[in-house]
Amino acid sequence: MGPVTDEAEIARIRGSYDRRRASESQWDALDPAVYRPVQEKERAIVRLLARQGLSPLGDKRLLEVGCGSGDDLLYMIRLGFDPDNVVGCELMGHRAAAARHRLPRGTEVAEGDAATLEFPSGTFDVVMQSTVFTSLLDCTYQKRLADRMWDLIRPGGGVLWFDFIYNNPRNPDVRGVPLSRVRQLFPAGRVEHRRLGLAPPIARRVTAVRPALYEAVNLVPALRTHVLCWIAKSR
Repeated sequence: MGPVTDEAEIARIRGSYDRRRASESQWDALDPAVYRPVQEKERAIVRLLARQGLSPLGDKRLLEVGCGSGDDLLYMIRLGFDPDNVVGCELMGHRAAAARHRLPRGTEVAEGDAATLEFPSGTFDVVMQSTVFTSLLDCTYQKRLADRMWDLIRPGGGVLWFDFIYNNPRNPDVRGVPLSRVRQLFPAGRVEHRRLGLAPPIARRVTAVRPALYEAVNLVPALRTHVLCWIAKSR
């Protein structure tokens, strides 16, 4: 079997997301199994960014690879990023359209393969991705996208990374990205990381009993399935 081309991998990813589209409505923002992990992630992002000395955020440029319908970008704008300095890129057309509808007019949303984005090197202070790389099963394409992200970051900036680290036996379209792989993808970066996020099946069970149990059970590190990283680019 020959190597997978970028075009073949992109087509596979599109098909994977199309298959998942029917289940997107199951992620109810009012469900504690959904909003508790989101709130945990947002608090962790605040603490992480504060440690990087990026304040004020209003003059920093931000790109999100795989911005979906814009949830994370809306949050980053609330944190202080100027909408005119924020760019999203999304492969799926319906998600890109939703992001344009929800985000401020000054925020650019590009549709297509993020590895082919046409910006000069060092354009952004922060390039972020959230649960994108676990959908990329071809290692060569993973590395190509990571290299493009790294090229787009100015010295002193970094990658804001959020993804899960374990395989999902029920979903062959995704593969966990352990911390060792993150370091392989960004060998020149200095990686700061934190484990967070209860495994979704556990989160659903405990919050069905009592939402506050999420925090109690989440005190067990082995039950956390995601990692939040800041991958710093030296000046």
